[in-house]
Amino acid sequence: MPELPEVESLCRFLAERLTGRTVDRVYPLAVAALKTYDPPITALEGLAFDGVARHGKFLDLRAGELHLLVHLARAGWIRWQDELPEAPPRPGKGPLALRVRLAGPGRAGFDVTEAGTQKHLAVYLVRDPEQVPGVARLGPDPLAADFTPAALAALLAGERRRIKGVLRDQAVLAGIGNAYSDEILHVARMSPFKPAASLSAAETDRLYAAIGETLTAAVERSRGLPLRELKAEKKSGLRVHGRTGEPCPVCGDTIREVSFSDSSMQYCPTCQTGGRVLADRRMSRLLK
Repeated sequence: MPELPEVESLCRFLAERLTGRTVDRVYPLAVAALKTYDPPITALEGLAFDGVARHGKFLDLRAGELHLLVHLARAGWIRWQDELPEAPPRPGKGPLALRVRLAGPGRAGFDVTEAGTQKHLAVYLVRDPEQVPGVARLGPDPLAADFTPAALAALLAGERRRIKGVLRDQAVLAGIGNAYSDEILHVARMSPFKPAASLSAAETDRLYAAIGETLTAAVERSRGLPLRELKAEKKSGLRVHGRTGEPCPVCGDTIREVSFSDSSMQYCPTCQTGGRVLADRRMSRLLK
């Protein structure tokens, strides 16, 4: 799933190529992906993009008074093409959900795609990003200048949940998902099951530093890369997430996993839990 660093890289990539370019045609191909109808998606035609922004994991492509917002969900992506096929695309069962063709020579443009059978990609055309419920409920951006250790401490105060779940909650912090929450907690040397409200001032400061360090480094690694390489770069840069059974790059212990119904998390026992192996919920059910 694209998270803050990948969406930030998409934002920068598209800003360089879209700003000042006029939309020639819009081809909506997956009706289920379109979450708004007024204004219609074709209202973009004839307008020029004048900026690209990010709200958590949402891309915001601004054209005059309209905002094309895209949430890539688990398997969505943006594919830029310097020369789109001349023939218009046909709706079907493939991954293509939306095509935007730009005016001018070369037929440049981009496709919004979604792989797999579970379709959660969301596209909105609105006059104000706050009209999108997912944007309206977002918490602070962890890379924003006003996100301070004190701000993090205030968010964690009174939280009854475990820190892993809090970090993934978009209403608490915008843009962090399953992968980077694993990475942040590993850098912070913190158990994913630690109650958020129990963090000491020193632990909160350590977590704050880990958030900034992890996300900033991921954004910098992605800077300047073509879109087709961003997913591979994310995977290669992860230290614990998705690396069950591999040695921890810090201490050499075996990276462990806890599985849930629709996701899993990875951690290092030595670095994060004092050597204790956390119970794997999936295996526990199988052994009953």
